[in-house]
Amino acid sequence: MRKLYVLFLSLFLVTAAAPAHAADNGSWSVYPAASRIAARPYFYLSADPGQTIDDKVVVTNKTGRPLTFRLYAADAYNTARDGGFAVRTVAEKQRGVGVWAKPAKTRVTVPAHGKVTVPFTLSVPEGAEPGDHPGALVALDERIDKGDGAVALGVQRAVAARIYLRVGGPTVPAIAVEDVRVSHHQPLVPGLGDSGATISYTLRNTGNVTLNPKVELRATGLFGRTLLARELARIPGELLPGQRVRLSEPWRGSPQLDWGDVKLTASAKDTRESASASFFALPWLVAVVVLVALMVGGGVWVRLRVRAGGGWSRPAAEPHIDAAPRP
Repeated sequence: MRKLYVLFLSLFLVTAAAPAHAADNGSWSVYPAASRIAARPYFYLSADPGQTIDDKVVVTNKTGRPLTFRLYAADAYNTARDGGFAVRTVAEKQRGVGVWAKPAKTRVTVPAHGKVTVPFTLSVPEGAEPGDHPGALVALDERIDKGDGAVALGVQRAVAARIYLRVGGPTVPAIAVEDVRVSHHQPLVPGLGDSGATISYTLRNTGNVTLNPKVELRATGLFGRTLLARELARIPGELLPGQRVRLSEPWRGSPQLDWGDVKLTASAKDTRESASASFFALPWLVAVVVLVALMVGGGVWVRLRVRAGGGWSRPAAEPHIDAAPRP
């Protein structure tokens, strides 16, 4: 059987305890060259439109053989799965840092247990929008590790050093909560089995700066009773400009019979917005009983209507007129 090779590009963007807090996957690491003052965890750069910045990136090989990498710049984004920090692949279209940053070498070979320092320039074009433009410098191993079996999975690995670029001009922090929904998971019989609900919503950065958001959840039932109030933990640590993330929050022990509202309030520095959705919790058995009662009640009403009116009336048939024969 022909083997099917699927390509996965994994970009390791975590901070490790390597030199200068390098992004590291155990085999190689990428990090900013140390400044005259101290090591830098990431590239924190500021520039005005039309300005060019010169800097250096270090690629370290931790293995016992030489490694060759493709070096390129990429734009950053929030993943749809959990809002994590990720960067575009070399095949994707770049619009910001991925276009503006140019390493002096696009391919570099690093000796075993050695490191190579590569200069790069970042040229901000005239007319660039003010605010944050996150990205990264990526060291990509272009070799594909092939698996075994009928369907082989090819894995291509990369490590990236983050770039946090701020372009001079007005900054507008703005956050939005959109499309709040509540879905219930009710037991068949009230009181038997666990009840629960899932609250889903979209968190969106509508401004031009990176936000470190907080989200508060509050649920109220009939007569304004507070059912739930807490700060959510499963949210992105950084919400990048222009990005939106679909998130969900479990609500264990939600009421089995109630009617109320769920309100989500998102906040970050100098911005705060809320959105809400109504919910109606009704156990399946109760819903079936109510439906049957409505159907029975509707049938009784129809019969009473028929009896009161002496039966359904039928429209009178139009008279049939035979045409007189011609003389």
